[in-house]
Amino acid sequence: MATLDAADDFTATRPRLLALAYRMLGSMGDAEDAVQETYIRWHGADRTQVRTPAAWLTTACTRICIDRLRKAKAERAAYVGTWLPEPVAVEPPEDEALGESLSLAFLVMLERLSPAERAAYLLHDVFESDYAAIAAALGKSEQACRQLVSRARKSLNVPEGRKARPRYAANPARAEALAAEFVASTAAGDTKRLMAMLAEDAELWSDGGGKALAALNVIHGADRIARFFVGVRDKQEPGLHLVFRPVNGRPGVVGYVGTRADFALVLEPKDDGRIGAIYIVRNPDKLARFAAH
Repeated sequence: MATLDAADDFTATRPRLLALAYRMLGSMGDAEDAVQETYIRWHGADRTQVRTPAAWLTTACTRICIDRLRKAKAERAAYVGTWLPEPVAVEPPEDEALGESLSLAFLVMLERLSPAERAAYLLHDVFESDYAAIAAALGKSEQACRQLVSRARKSLNVPEGRKARPRYAANPARAEALAAEFVASTAAGDTKRLMAMLAEDAELWSDGGGKALAALNVIHGADRIARFFVGVRDKQEPGLHLVFRPVNGRPGVVGYVGTRADFALVLEPKDDGRIGAIYIVRNPDKLARFAAH
């Protein structure tokens, strides 16, 4: 019976653990491994000493993620080209904070933070943990955790006392229309229309990981980005077909060659409806979950 209760406690908490781990690590595969490691630790723990299973599990998962993130920092420093998180094909969550924190734009910003700052910020501003719980999870004082959150907000340009708010109101129909118009303009080689869709200070991030062709550096400016897309339109693989679907809760396009996902493209709209950033993931290691069945 105790074993069943333990399994039930973990199952009930698992979605929250997975959501936290993905935002910590930027990889669903690594997140699933971290959650599995959390379960192994939970299975071997003396649960007679655990008053709040969810808090114990969150603490264990957070610490595992911090350890993994510290190791990943060195690997990402040696990464070929621009590193982007592993995309996931999901609709935007109804919860606004969870939806904003799922976007690739937000996950990329989180890379500015230290592992401890990232954990404290996510736990407090996204998952709404109090400072006592964060202090227990990080093994620090509440005051130290307040300072971590404050530093994280400054790095992310979030005003003190106010949580990050979504910059884009999700609307599935509008999202697909935006993606379709972008693809049509690219296919037509309509540089003028593409530039009109892009914010002047737009950025293009492309991740091939040294395993697929991609721009090695971030491309800045509407003009350069428009010319980039027009320039590569004739270099696509034969048989490529496109599927419009949300990626990390944003307007997205996934390109397939047969059942293999060749790329996942994400558009990050600004408040005025123009595109502020484009993210393209081509590293095949990050696209396995998009494979057509």
